[in-house]
Amino acid sequence: MKRILTACLIGWTGLLVAPLVHAQSYPAKPVRLVVPFPAGGATDVLARTISQKASEKLGQQIVIDNRPGAGGTIGSDLVAKAAPDGYTLLIATGSTHSIGPVVNPKIPYNVERDFVPIVDVAKTTTVLVVPTQLLAKNLKEFIALLKANPGKFNYGSSGNGTNSHLSGELFKAQTGVFMTHIPYRGTGLVLTDMMSGQIQMLMDNYVTAQPHIRDGKIRVLGVSSLQRLPFMPDVPTLDEQGLKGFEVSNWFGIYAPQGTGAEVIAKVNTAFNQALQDPELQKRLGQLGATPTGGTPAQMAKVVSADTVKWSKLIKDRKLIVE
Repeated sequence: MKRILTACLIGWTGLLVAPLVHAQSYPAKPVRLVVPFPAGGATDVLARTISQKASEKLGQQIVIDNRPGAGGTIGSDLVAKAAPDGYTLLIATGSTHSIGPVVNPKIPYNVERDFVPIVDVAKTTTVLVVPTQLLAKNLKEFIALLKANPGKFNYGSSGNGTNSHLSGELFKAQTGVFMTHIPYRGTGLVLTDMMSGQIQMLMDNYVTAQPHIRDGKIRVLGVSSLQRLPFMPDVPTLDEQGLKGFEVSNWFGIYAPQGTGAEVIAKVNTAFNQALQDPELQKRLGQLGATPTGGTPAQMAKVVSADTVKWSKLIKDRKLIVE
């Protein structure tokens, strides 16, 4: 009897210690970071840039896995249904976790039920870009051109319910112009069609647009921050050009499937926060037009909540909800 009790105690001890050992050994293999947008877009570029340094801090390689489609819904849903063991993570954006769930209440995941926030990693500013062959050379001329030709021009986005989509709708609401929305699978594809003249406007992250702006392939008419960007001091804000209060930015954050252990969340959070404090990474993000953020999971949750509230009114006023 004594031997049986001893064996049982050893068994129970093993069960109690197993989760702790698992957490302490994490990560024991490479970690997959799902990017729910195509390669070459802002989310992808930031994910690859930040994960290189975060891999060093975490002690395992972070492997990028692009799963684009449906405005980021496909990749996000994949992570929502993944094992909560810390080996499948998501880099989410306002498109997937603030705007998308309001635009389409029927998306297959619920942000609060299916995910746990880990860390907010970066923030970017949006720029309004047009084809170089367009006659308008500034925002005033562009708005006048749109008003003189209602419905004849298109604006592109990375998909329905994405930040670029809602930014375009906000522009339409404040200017009173009418443009046709053309959703794509990523803004990189929009830029290709813009350079060929099929798309006349895109509200895009500077991260994606900057090489084309630099090479003179597209024209930037304004930035969506309330102050001019230090790396583009000659480009006026939309606010100073008459669109008072026009301010749009996009956040990028790391999520895990709901149920992921607190110890694992803490390790990933620490690795990314340490990476974001690296001067070399900060310089690289600055060159891309992104600001490193960082912080706690609770701070990230507040960012997402505030962003959701901000866009909800526009979505309802413009009747953008998918029935």
